[in-house]
Amino acid sequence: MFTGLVQTAGEVAAIARSGNECRLTIKTELARENLVHGESIAVNGACLSVERFDKSTFTAYASAETMSRTNLGHLATGSLVNLERALRLGDRLGGHIVSGHVDCQARVLSVSPAGQSLCCLFAYPAEFAAEVIAKGSVCLDGISLTINTCTDREFSVNIIPDTQQRTSMRLWKPGYLANMETDVLGKYVRRCLLVQGRDKNPDAHNAQEGDKPGISMEFLAQRGFV
Repeated sequence: MFTGLVQTAGEVAAIARSGNECRLTIKTELARENLVHGESIAVNGACLSVERFDKSTFTAYASAETMSRTNLGHLATGSLVNLERALRLGDRLGGHIVSGHVDCQARVLSVSPAGQSLCCLFAYPAEFAAEVIAKGSVCLDGISLTINTCTDREFSVNIIPDTQQRTSMRLWKPGYLANMETDVLGKYVRRCLLVQGRDKNPDAHNAQEGDKPGISMEFLAQRGFV
């Protein structure tokens, strides 16, 4: 698990491609922090396992599934990536709970000044609209951000000066595809509601994820809401 608080931006030192898979070697100051084999590091928000490392780099494998879901396939030698080591029990949770499992890619529509911040407008797949809410959390390229406004297809976020300086978001321009992970709590609520709807209607077991089951007072009472 991660928090979405990027520790540093690393640089892709080498890419070894094999079909739809690849191994990334990343140059970073994190390599000096007692890495261990097999530990998880979020690379642009995608959880990867460290295979080997030295005093200046680490190498991680990205599967075909990871490559199909993320923007890692667009990286080249010299590309900047956001990095975060996994959360330890007892650490401050300054961002939000991030799994490192990217859901989709969101496309930058515009980047405009908002005081010292930057306001970024994104387009995203409508199938994830139930997990995107105003003032909720979203993770973009590994950065924990608060959603300002949203519709079923677009949302906006503000990037404060410190985040602009410490992360690769300075690469965000119209057309850029950022890795997007919706709030994990929203995923479980959505799934719970879907299953509840199927239980109430035995004929609905072929319902799809996008279906909208009803919420009954009984359902809310069972879960302590009333």
